[in-house]
Amino acid sequence: MSAAAIEQPFDDEPFSLTAIADEIMERHPGYRVEIIGGHLLVTPSPDAPHARALTGLMIPFIAAGLHGDETEVLQNVGLRLPTGDEDYAIPDLVIVDADIDDHFVENNAYDPVCFRLVLEVTSSNWKDDLKTKAVAYAKAMVPVYVIVDRKHQRLHVLTDPTGEKYEHHRPYSPGETVTLPDSIGAKVTLDVNEILKAAQKKAS
Repeated sequence: MSAAAIEQPFDDEPFSLTAIADEIMERHPGYRVEIIGGHLLVTPSPDAPHARALTGLMIPFIAAGLHGDETEVLQNVGLRLPTGDEDYAIPDLVIVDADIDDHFVENNAYDPVCFRLVLEVTSSNWKDDLKTKAVAYAKAMVPVYVIVDRKHQRLHVLTDPTGEKYEHHRPYSPGETVTLPDSIGAKVTLDVNEILKAAQKKAS
């Protein structure tokens, strides 16, 4: 992952990482900017297979009744992180309590207490999804973290956060199925091969 180059617009006034993040997003529409551990993570706009995988993943979640009165299935919702004063992440997909609006913190981010699952589909920044965000989401005590690892053709399920790391981390390969923890609000089983296939570029 490479950060977008910007000019320094804050020469004679106090500045913050949040202000820099806003500047990057203003100059580079479509880029996602997150602050984790006091560092800016900048991700280019996702490609079509990335978006296709997310759409495919929403279907079983919605079919299981997770987008309703008690929980919602949403994309690109800011999650306030306890790793720094300005820290937040923007997961690709989340399952949250339906009262998420009551948990707004600041800067379009919400208290992690209302997040039941976060999911990332890897792009060029796959190391951040597998390492940096795994630590950040564990510290935020998000119960379930799912990674669609396009780089290594795996689906990772991390559960039981301790506040420092996830106690259980299980990678799944094509041909396997994954039944997610009941804590997300419903029984959901995912076909790993189907998800990874959707996340790949279609042959010409």
